[in-house]
Amino acid sequence: MVNKPDTNKARLRRHKRVRGKIAGTAERPRLNVFRSSANIYAQIIDDTTGHTLCSASTLDKSFEGNGGNKAAAREVGKMVAQRAIEKGITTVVFDRGGYIFHGRVRELAEGAREGGLNF
Repeated sequence: MVNKPDTNKARLRRHKRVRGKIAGTAERPRLNVFRSSANIYAQIIDDTTGHTLCSASTLDKSFEGNGGNKAAAREVGKMVAQRAIEKGITTVVFDRGGYIFHGRVRELAEGAREGGLNF
């Protein structure tokens, strides 16, 4: 019998460890990333109140194209940055959600930086 490691369980363990060190405030909210095989999601969260200030994903009606590639992740980063700047948010704390800072997660971060967010 083959023992396959539960990668999502390991990711959640990493995410819990990272979340113990970073938190979003009203002055500097947290940019959270969730990645599935078909889509990518980003939220800007104020952890002191527990509210999502803005969000973007490949499931938005304004998004066109395939949601599971690096170009889509960069576009989602730009979309979330634009929505954050409209709300007056310029600096955030990046929360990679337990994922490796590579591939689509990195592209989303670079797209958010191109859109005007500082982190």
